[in-house]
Amino acid sequence: MSFSAELRGRTAGDWDAAVTHRFVQQLWHGTAEPAVLRTYFVQDNQFLDSFVALLGAAVASADQAGPRLVLARQLGLIAGPENDFFTRALDALGVPAAEREAPPLSAPTAGFLELMDRTRLGADYGTCLAVLLVAEWLYLDWADRDGEQPPTDPINREWIELHRGPAFSAWVDFLRAEFDRIAILVGDDARARLASTFTHVVELERQFFDAAY
Repeated sequence: MSFSAELRGRTAGDWDAAVTHRFVQQLWHGTAEPAVLRTYFVQDNQFLDSFVALLGAAVASADQAGPRLVLARQLGLIAGPENDFFTRALDALGVPAAEREAPPLSAPTAGFLELMDRTRLGADYGTCLAVLLVAEWLYLDWADRDGEQPPTDPINREWIELHRGPAFSAWVDFLRAEFDRIAILVGDDARARLASTFTHVVELERQFFDAAY
């Protein structure tokens, strides 16, 4: 069993609770209240700069040229369409500029930002991958539903579509492969730290959905 699959199994309780969360169900069915969507997207918007910086740290700390290029290409994508989505979503939800730029942070949001910034400053490739992998893989898991049609609401639909499809699946597959490759190269203590980071991010993901309410 790969290291990523092992950790996915270890964190099944929080992982499964996140991907089947009532927010996810309401997003898919188009039944989330505007206030819930507003809270969720305002908080999620706070991650963009730190996430871009974390991807940049992964680019800089990658140990091989091939993976570095894959990460760099993804960095360009994140800085484009997803950023545009937040502008349109927050416009549609009537969120004023002050609330977009400096809202009070929920505890999970603050925890995520602290973790991403600490990971970026640490510049350890494996730890960067651990954070990126959970953030992207868990979202693919809830967004990729075979045979189920996304809602007609444009905000809900686009947020789902941004986190599934062949390109996004390939990105997650790449992160898993890189994470598993690095886990083989490092010692037991380093693997334990990677496992701890992975577990912490899964916990934060579940808490972040809870905080939308």
